[in-house]
Amino acid sequence: MKGVYSAPGDYIYFKSQVPLHKIPIGTKQWRYYDFGPKAVPPLICLPGTAGTADVCYKQIMSLSMKGYRVISVDIPRVWNHHEWIQAFEKFLDAIDVHHIHIYGTSLGGFLAQLFAQHRPRRVRSLILSNTFLDTRSFSAAMPWAPIVSWTPSFLLKRYVLTGIRDGPHEPFIADSVDFVVSQVETLSREDLASRLTLTADAASVGPLLLTDSFITILDTNDYSAIPQQLKDEVSERYPGARRAQLKTGGDFPFLSRPDEVNLHLQLHLRRVGVEARPDLVPGIPKGGSGGSSSEENEKKDPEDPAKDEDPANDDRGSSDNPLAESQLPHAPESSQSHSLGDQLVSNAIVCHFSNVHMMVSLHSGFLKNQHTIPTETVMRLCAEIFALHLLSFYVGSLYISLNCNRRVGQVV
Repeated sequence: MKGVYSAPGDYIYFKSQVPLHKIPIGTKQWRYYDFGPKAVPPLICLPGTAGTADVCYKQIMSLSMKGYRVISVDIPRVWNHHEWIQAFEKFLDAIDVHHIHIYGTSLGGFLAQLFAQHRPRRVRSLILSNTFLDTRSFSAAMPWAPIVSWTPSFLLKRYVLTGIRDGPHEPFIADSVDFVVSQVETLSREDLASRLTLTADAASVGPLLLTDSFITILDTNDYSAIPQQLKDEVSERYPGARRAQLKTGGDFPFLSRPDEVNLHLQLHLRRVGVEARPDLVPGIPKGGSGGSSSEENEKKDPEDPAKDEDPANDDRGSSDNPLAESQLPHAPESSQSHSLGDQLVSNAIVCHFSNVHMMVSLHSGFLKNQHTIPTETVMRLCAEIFALHLLSFYVGSLYISLNCNRRVGQVV
C-alpha cells in the first residue's frame, strides 16, 4: 500500500471495453457496470464498505465471455437499511431486471440478505462471501456513529483503511489491497459516511424464504476484516448451503483469487439453473463454449495433454477466452510439445530479424500461432535449407553428367 500505485493492465483494458453507467433514480445516483447477454438472468455483485463497482472487474471480464450477464454496482448514498431496500428495488426496475442472483461480500453480503428477506420474489439465489448477519459488533466498535456524517473525509478513509490488514502479503493479495485502497481514494465523504452508517446501524437478518440449497457461502480461511465468529454465524444460519472454502485470499478474494472465485460463481449459477449463452457473446462462434477464440482451438489434437491439465476445465471453460486474450499482448507460446524437427521447412513463410530473437510465422495444420525461435536455431535451419539446395543441385549435375557420358559411349 506504499509508493506510487499503477493500475493493472487488465483493469485498464477493462475500462476501455466496458462502459460505466451512471443514472439518477429519485435522489440516488447509481453507478454500475452491466456486461454480458441481456437474455440471461444477471448476477449482481455488491461490494463491501471499501469497494466500488470496479472491484469486480475480473468477474465481469471472465463470466461475461462465458455467456453470463454480470452487473456490478456501487452502494448508493442511503442512510438506513429500509432506504437501501427501496432504492435497490427502484434500481432493478429502472434497468428492467426482475429476477436476480446476488454475489455479496462483507457489507454487500449483509445488504443482499436483507433484500432477499424483504423482497423474496426477486432474489433467486445468493453467494455470500466474508459477511455477517447483524451489525451489533460494528455498532459497539463505532460509538461515534451518530456523528459519522459530520466527520471529515480523511478520518473516514483512515478508519476504513484500518480495517484492511497491512503488512507483508504475498504478491497477489498485496495487489488486491493496493487496488481497493486506490478505490477508497475515489469515494467522497458522503459515500464513506453512508456505508459506515449502514454498517453501524442496528439491524439483523431475519429468516429467508430462499432455501439453503440456493445459497453458497464463499469464505477465505486465512484472514479478513470480518471476525471468524460472525462468519460462523452465517454458516450456522444456513446449514444446507453449499460451502466453498478458499485457503487464502484475504479480504478481497475476487481480486487476489479471481480464477477460484469465478469457478465457484459459475458452478453456483449452473446449479441454480442459470443457463449461459455463449452464442450471444460477440466474437464467439455459435455453439462455442466461450472459452475458445477460434475453430482451430476447438479442433486440438485429442492426445494433447493440455486438455487434461485441470479437471475443473469442464466447469469453468478455458481461461483463454477472447476477452482475456486481447487484454494484454500475447506471450510467446511454448513449443515444448512440438519439436522444431517436426515442422516442414516449406511452412516458414516470413522472418523478422532482431538483435536477440527473430519471429517465424509457421503455417501448418496443427500450429497457426507465432512462435519465438532463437536466432541460432533459425540460422542452423537456414544452413540446412541451403545444404539441401546444394545437394539437389549436385545430384542434378551428376545426373546430367552421367547421361552425357552414356550418350558419348553409344556414339563411339
